[in-house]
Amino acid sequence: MPNEKLEKFLEWGRLFFQGATDFGRKSRSMLEKEANDEMDNFILLCFADTLGIPLPTSYYTLELLPYLAEDFEMWERRMLNRKSIWGEKWGDYDLDA
Repeated sequence: MPNEKLEKFLEWGRLFFQGATDFGRKSRSMLEKEANDEMDNFILLCFADTLGIPLPTSYYTLELLPYLAEDFEMWERRMLNRKSIWGEKWGDYDLDA
């Protein structure tokens, strides 16, 4: 019994360090994509009125515009080029939905 726990712990440790040091594979691109998606969602929450979605707090979020100005034009292009956000999200999980 204690031997099985030790083996499980060692397997967990091996998988942890394999994932933590997996710099050259898919994990880095997945992290970058997720970070870009989160930034896109944040900018959408702040500046949705530029896409025609009414936002009552747009007056207050304009104070963030100088800090996000570099990313704003590319964000707007990405948002307008999206056909279906749901389709993109389901595509990440390789499901036949």
